[in-house]
Amino acid sequence: MRRALVFVLVCLSTVAFAQKSAPLSDALTVQRPKAGEFFGVYLQNQKVGWMFTSITTNAAGTQAISLNELHFKAKVGTRVSERIMKETKVFEVKPGGKLLSLRLEQLGDGGDQVLDGLVTKEGLKVTRTRPGMKDETLMLPMPKEVIEDADQARVALKRNAPYAGTITDTTDLKQYDVRTTVGETESRTIRGVKVKLQKAITISEKEKVPTDAFIDEQGRMVEVHFGPTMMAMMEPEEQAKRVDLVEVFALTRVKLPKPPPPEVRQIPGSMTMVMSGLPERFQVQTYRQSYEKLDDKRVVVKLTAALPKTRLVRPLADPNGGKNLESDIIVEAKAPEIVKQAKAIVGTEKDAYTAAKKIGRWVNEKLVKDYGASSDRATDVLKTMKGDCTEHSLLTVALLRAAGIPARRVDGVVYLMNEDQVPALYWHEWVEAFVGEWTQLDPTFGQDVADATHFKVGEEGGAEITPLIGSLVVHEVR
Repeated sequence: MRRALVFVLVCLSTVAFAQKSAPLSDALTVQRPKAGEFFGVYLQNQKVGWMFTSITTNAAGTQAISLNELHFKAKVGTRVSERIMKETKVFEVKPGGKLLSLRLEQLGDGGDQVLDGLVTKEGLKVTRTRPGMKDETLMLPMPKEVIEDADQARVALKRNAPYAGTITDTTDLKQYDVRTTVGETESRTIRGVKVKLQKAITISEKEKVPTDAFIDEQGRMVEVHFGPTMMAMMEPEEQAKRVDLVEVFALTRVKLPKPPPPEVRQIPGSMTMVMSGLPERFQVQTYRQSYEKLDDKRVVVKLTAALPKTRLVRPLADPNGGKNLESDIIVEAKAPEIVKQAKAIVGTEKDAYTAAKKIGRWVNEKLVKDYGASSDRATDVLKTMKGDCTEHSLLTVALLRAAGIPARRVDGVVYLMNEDQVPALYWHEWVEAFVGEWTQLDPTFGQDVADATHFKVGEEGGAEITPLIGSLVVHEVR
C-alpha cells in the first residue's frame, strides 16, 4: 500500500507556468492552481498523511519541473512510522516533450536514499546514494515518458479523449503503461458549496487499480479516490499537514465471527470461510485456493496447505518466463552481499525445497521482529537485520533468487489474535517459491509451509489489493 501512492503522485502533477513562446504541451496550458496543490491522504476516513504536487518552469521557460511530495505518518504496532518521498522530474515543454532527468529523495521509514537520473544518448543513467554505502550507477533503457504523462488526468479532460502513455516509476525504476479515460461530469456539494466536477479515471499496468480524480471548473483537483477506502482530498496547506496518528493494523484488519479451529495450523491443513466484498477478479483458482459462489454477494473460500510433492535440483528455470529470478533495485538478487549470504546459508544443498527451507529459517531466526522499522531494499534489510513481514519476505526472495530458486513476494491476509483477543485477518506479506512446483513459506512466522490461514490476494507489494481494504467481510469460518 505504501508503495502504491508513489504512482498516484506521478499521475496527478499540477503546473504553475509563465507563458512563453508556442508551442506548449497541453499539460502546461490546462487550467489549474498556479501555486500547486496540497492534499490530505485518508485511509478509511482517518488521515495518514499528506501530499503536494506542482509543476514550474526554469527561468528560460524551456523546461518543466514536476514536483511530487508524499508524507506518511501513522502508528504501526507500538511504533510511529514516518516516511517522506520527494520526486522531481524535468521535461521539455513542447508537446511530447521528453523526460530529461529525475530525482527521488526518500527519508524515514523504508530507508534513506537519493536517486539521480539523467537521460543520455545511451539511456537513463541513475546514480543511487545511500548512507554508509558506496554509490551505485545503473544504466537503464531510454524512458518513453513525456510531459503529458506528468498530468494525464487534466490532459485527457482538456482533449475530451482517452490518453495513453508511460510512467517511469521511481520506486523500482521500471516503465509502466498508464491510460486515462474521461468519466461523467457530476454535481456535488463540497464544504457547503455545490460544484460541478469532471472525472478522469487513470490505471497503470503496475498497480491495476483505477484512480478516480475529480476536477472542478477552476481546474482544481478536489478529490482523488484510490479505491473505496483510500482517498486524497484538496485542503489548505496548514490543514493538509495535520495528520491523525492512527494504528494501521487495527484500522485495516478483517474481524472474524469466531476463531478458526486449531487444526487449521496443521500441515496438511485447510480453512474455509464465507466472505463478501471479494470481487470476481480476486477469485482465481490456485493450488492452494478454491472458490464457490453462494449468491450475488457471498463466496465460499477454501484454503489448503500441504508439502510440495515435486522437488527438483537447483538452479531452476522460472516457469513464468524469468521475472521471478530477476534482480532489480528492490530485490537486488545479484548484489554481491546477497549472493554471498545465499551461498553461506545454502552451502552445497542441491534440493531446491530443502535450500528454500534453509533460507526461510535463517531469515526467521536472524532478523529482529521490529514492526515499524522498514527497509525497501534487500541490501538494506541485510544491513539492518530487522523489520516486519515486508522485510522478512523481501530478503527471503532476494536470497532465494540468488540461490537459483524462482520466488516472489505475495500479499494477503493471515489469521492472528492480538492482545485485544479479537480474532481477525491481518494484512500480511509472505513468500512463494518454485521448487519443482509452487509452494508458499512464511519466514516471519518460521513456517516451512505457510499454513492454511494465509489468504493470498496479490503479489509483490502491488496496489491491486487496496480495493479490498475495508471491504472484505467474513460471515463464517471453519
